[in-house]
Amino acid sequence: MTRNTTERIEPGAFAIPRDRADAVVRAGDRDVTLTNLGKVFFPQTGATKGDLLQYYADVAPLLVPHLRGRAEVMKRYPNGAAGDFFYMKRTPANAPPWLKTCSIEHGSGSVIAFPIIDDLASLLWVINLGCIDLNEWYSRCDDTDRPDYLHFDLDPMKDGSTPFATVRAVALHVRDALADLGIAAYAKTSGSSGIHVYVPIVRGPRQKEVWTFAKAFAQTMERVYPDEVTAEYRIAKRPSGRVLVDYNQNAWGKTLASVYSVRAKPRATVSTPVTWDEIAAGIEIEDFRLDNVRDRFVQVGDLWSPLKAATGRVDLSRYLEGITAGAQRAKPSSR
Repeated sequence: MTRNTTERIEPGAFAIPRDRADAVVRAGDRDVTLTNLGKVFFPQTGATKGDLLQYYADVAPLLVPHLRGRAEVMKRYPNGAAGDFFYMKRTPANAPPWLKTCSIEHGSGSVIAFPIIDDLASLLWVINLGCIDLNEWYSRCDDTDRPDYLHFDLDPMKDGSTPFATVRAVALHVRDALADLGIAAYAKTSGSSGIHVYVPIVRGPRQKEVWTFAKAFAQTMERVYPDEVTAEYRIAKRPSGRVLVDYNQNAWGKTLASVYSVRAKPRATVSTPVTWDEIAAGIEIEDFRLDNVRDRFVQVGDLWSPLKAATGRVDLSRYLEGITAGAQRAKPSSR
């Protein structure tokens, strides 16, 4: 595996206090109040909220560049991974004055100001709210209808009938099908149960157009690999043992757990960039955890650097023309 040397992390360089329940830390030129540092967030491993904050402080040089300029949906676990959670979009009124926000108008006409994570201070502030994973928008705040990514959430059946080996196989099928179109793709474990496949695209197509391409691609995968793949979005109608190539996550306002996110799972698994060779060799979700994954990141750097690069992005518009034309031909004539 080739190390990406553009970013480096030094675990422990920014230390989260462990000798008291609450603390104020200085991140850059900003003070951030941290609370309940000793509270156990992962009962199976004993990892605390302080441990979670330390992880995010350690990986911030890799993570923050992927979050800058994007609205953040907060998924809060006030009592840790084993407790209840709730989603929060609007930045709370007690947010520090230095926190940047992204105001987005929704269909109801309401305007929601989402927080933006653009440095270590804002990252720690969001995690301190009880956010275990991070969920940023696919588009940036200067144009929230034109995403930077096309992606597929490869999701096994919730009934446990899909082995992870099938998820890995489908990921390789998706990679090969995209490669046949001349499209390079990048993978990460979801940290939960599946694999996320992302394609960096040139901003231009609207979110609905990106969704249209993703749907057509997923349905093609279902036709080619009917014994492994489903594109059926209705849970009750999905055939057993398949992997959902979830195109609907490309819809406006949807989010997936960010790269490098810890997930609210018993062993504190982490959504981790992986190579296609590693997928073919048989990685497992629990290979990458809060307690071991930093050593990997020190060794390999940011394998997802292409996702934030200005060059090398796919011009999806040239693929959309054929899909639009096909849809028009499929429409019944009106008389």
